Amino acid sequence: MKRRDFLKTASTGAAALSLSARMSAAAQAGGAATERGADMAAERSNVLVFFTDQQRWDTVGAYGSPMNLTPNLDALARRGVLFEKAFTCQPVCAPARASLQTGRYATATTVWRNGLALPAEEKTLAHYFKQGRYTVGYIGKWHLADTREKPVPRERRGGYEDFWLGADALEHTSHPYDTVMFDADDQEVKLPGYRVDALTDAAIRFVQDNRERPFFLFVSYLEPHQQNDMNAFVAPEGYAERYANPYVPPDLRARPGDWFQHLPNYYGMIARLDECLGRMLAELERLKLADRTIVAFTSDHGCHFRTRNAEYKRSCHEGSIRLPLVVQGPGFDRSLVVPELVSLVDLPPTLLEGTGLPVPEAMQGRSMMPLLERRNADWRKEVFVQISESLVGRAIRTDRWKYCVYAPEKNGGRDSASEEYVERHIYDLAADPWEQVNLIGRGEYRQVADELGQTLKRRMVEAGEAEPKIVPGRYYE
Repeated sequence: MKRRDFLKTASTGAAALSLSARMSAAAQAGGAATERGADMAAERSNVLVFFTDQQRWDTVGAYGSPMNLTPNLDALARRGVLFEKAFTCQPVCAPARASLQTGRYATATTVWRNGLALPAEEKTLAHYFKQGRYTVGYIGKWHLADTREKPVPRERRGGYEDFWLGADALEHTSHPYDTVMFDADDQEVKLPGYRVDALTDAAIRFVQDNRERPFFLFVSYLEPHQQNDMNAFVAPEGYAERYANPYVPPDLRARPGDWFQHLPNYYGMIARLDECLGRMLAELERLKLADRTIVAFTSDHGCHFRTRNAEYKRSCHEGSIRLPLVVQGPGFDRSLVVPELVSLVDLPPTLLEGTGLPVPEAMQGRSMMPLLERRNADWRKEVFVQISESLVGRAIRTDRWKYCVYAPEKNGGRDSASEEYVERHIYDLAADPWEQVNLIGRGEYRQVADELGQTLKRRMVEAGEAEPKIVPGRYYE
């Protein structure tokens, strides 16, 4: 779909679950509130975060995908706000999730790689919405407790105290047709059907049970992430066949990887996610909650299908860092495309300000609400990305340039940062949007690299890092 055509273009109910008793009890949780406080809370919008894992931005029709995978999300974007250039702040699961929960970069949260728990003292969206007299609930993959296949103890749930149905690493507790999570009492809960459907059923039941007072619900799917122990992307039965001859994004076509093997299932998973989004939206309509519920759709990072390194993310490239980000509901129903560059770390303050709650000074992200009013004069001109595990790296992305440095003497799984980095990538996105030609080491781009390096160092310091030395690159691919 062409950008200029986007604004012109104009399921079934939830299955009953055996969790009714637990969810009904959760609906009554949250402690006593004063009558005045309850009245103030009742005026606030509900918030539902529909969060996928490892979903590229260009799988969405509103971003130009020709696959027609996301009609429900496309409709949501036409009514609400589409952030055209949205990026993760860390292209790996746990650090991105920590930043989304806190509005802070990995340096600040100390969750800079997988396998690190979010410190108990970190304040999350759950804490802030709870202070605003919301019922707070979490369903799905957490990945911030470092318990893997074991239950997440209460003190490691990031303040989601009213309702909990989750697993730290959902890929290690379940399979596509065998969904296993844990409830608030650490009891194993098995849900029927395809995993995306199972989480959606649980989310719909939560909404039904909590419709009488404001709620903040975070639904965290594993899909379209691969099933690790199977080394496979698994679509619902019959869905991969629908996309057996798929559209191949240009950044993948010219590079070896495993996209040719996995794209049909990957697209099938996204199609089912969108169907479940449609079910959620239909239930909000049925319950007469649609006009007072903010729905945010995004992902933690993208997927480059082993075209840039040995796995699916952890690189500076668009396929790894660029996200879908759509927000719709009260205050966001503007039929607006926002062209400025925004980061995942900006979503938490945006949701808080969008519901009238204060934005904590500790948050390093910025509310995007001014962009909705086109008050963009002081909006930053780049996004900042920290990279771990595959290497120790840092990057910025401007409208035109991608600039990345790395620390060749450091270990990406052991070292969180470095005092010295070496230039690794420069891409001119105006001439080379699919990042096929790395310009590092070319003398005619020396001035550009120096300017980008200064900007990167400034952003590193703002994120809480020491200002490093950056050594000029001497090679290019």
